[in-house]
Amino acid sequence: MGEDTRMNLEPYFQQVETDVLGAMSKPRMFYWIALAISALAFAGGLTLWGYQIFKGMGVAGITHPVGWGVYITNLVFWVGIAHSGTLISAVLFLFRAQFRSAYNRIAEAMTVIAVMTAGLYPLIHLGRVWRAYFLFPYPNQRLVWANFRSPLVWDVFAVSTYLTISMIFFYVGMIPDFAAARRHFTGIRQKIYNGLSLGWQGTTDQWRHYNRLYMFLAAFATPLVVSVHSVVSWDFAMSIVPGWHSTIFAPYFVAGAIFSGIAMVITLTIPMRKILKLESYITVDHYEKIAKVLLVTAMIVSFSYIIELLLALYSGNIFEISIFKYRMLGHYRYFYWLMIFCNVLLPLTLFIKKARRNLVYLFILSLFVNIGMWLERFIIIVTSLAHEYNPYSWGTYTPRPVEIGISIGSFGMFFTFFLIFSKTLPVLSISEIKEQKEHLEQKEKGENQ
Repeated sequence: MGEDTRMNLEPYFQQVETDVLGAMSKPRMFYWIALAISALAFAGGLTLWGYQIFKGMGVAGITHPVGWGVYITNLVFWVGIAHSGTLISAVLFLFRAQFRSAYNRIAEAMTVIAVMTAGLYPLIHLGRVWRAYFLFPYPNQRLVWANFRSPLVWDVFAVSTYLTISMIFFYVGMIPDFAAARRHFTGIRQKIYNGLSLGWQGTTDQWRHYNRLYMFLAAFATPLVVSVHSVVSWDFAMSIVPGWHSTIFAPYFVAGAIFSGIAMVITLTIPMRKILKLESYITVDHYEKIAKVLLVTAMIVSFSYIIELLLALYSGNIFEISIFKYRMLGHYRYFYWLMIFCNVLLPLTLFIKKARRNLVYLFILSLFVNIGMWLERFIIIVTSLAHEYNPYSWGTYTPRPVEIGISIGSFGMFFTFFLIFSKTLPVLSISEIKEQKEHLEQKEKGENQ
């Protein structure tokens, strides 16, 4: 682009930096209230976890025959949220989706925070957390190695691998913005952002290397997300438990992860754009486009539900058929039909354009989708274990207050770290917003000529 055009855009570029970086300063009272509530919930969850460690797993409702309960449900839920964040950012980047700039930074931050939250649940579910080192395959003098046939070990590999890649992807995308923050702030914050920017000056060579690296990371993260979340699905599918032993679980779980992650992005950004005064950068048009993606993923998840049921019927396996009857008509039938309402029926309203552009409705819908996706994981895990092969060993599972409190604490952890992120790091990609504006101006100039 010519120097004249770049000079004309300089006031806009300055305004972008002022608006995005200005959102990182002077927290309002509402922010402190929200942070206090989230931190209290987080602290309460940690306290209950400590109580469970001291008293033993008997304070939880986990017992025979349901050995996996709310803790593993939360693990799969948060891993799904985490995987979808990078997948949204990376896939939209590879497909050159212009509306990506409104969500990519938030989605990447959501990924890092959610995967840290998910990483606690194998430890919580383990009970004797001081023996967690048995999960890690490190050489030692006692020649104790991890049991690679255990799903807990698979999850350790999945979570640690994904955390590493997502943090690198998140950090690399912020390097140009750290340089902008370095100019905007003073004092200790300026020194921190100066160190994080790695000496970024915005030269042509730096941008060329940066774009190549970011493209490589996006191309690398996309199949990694699919493979890692497939590993999480194999925690179930590799067993012979009715309702779990299915080849559809890998794509089923990946689709569900994207679905729940998009819903969580909508849940986070709608109030955030209002509080941080970023309405001009996250517009109604952006929400209409991401609502279309939500609708498509909802239809994929709905198709998976149908295929899962048809596979059970087609197999003629009495145990598989019985488990689906139990889900629809048994002890947890209300959860099942609420899941169908939240994940299948309600998203169909997004075929209406007014619904896609109504932010209040989108926010409420995203909350229902989050509830529905948590219920989906609960139903998959609990109903299959409660109603397995032998009728003599059938039973039900009810979460205890300790489990509910720790689950609430995980949401407190997630929102606490997200609120801290919103005031310490740029919530939007300044460099990408500038780049999009340059491309738009160049396109308009070419059309006029």
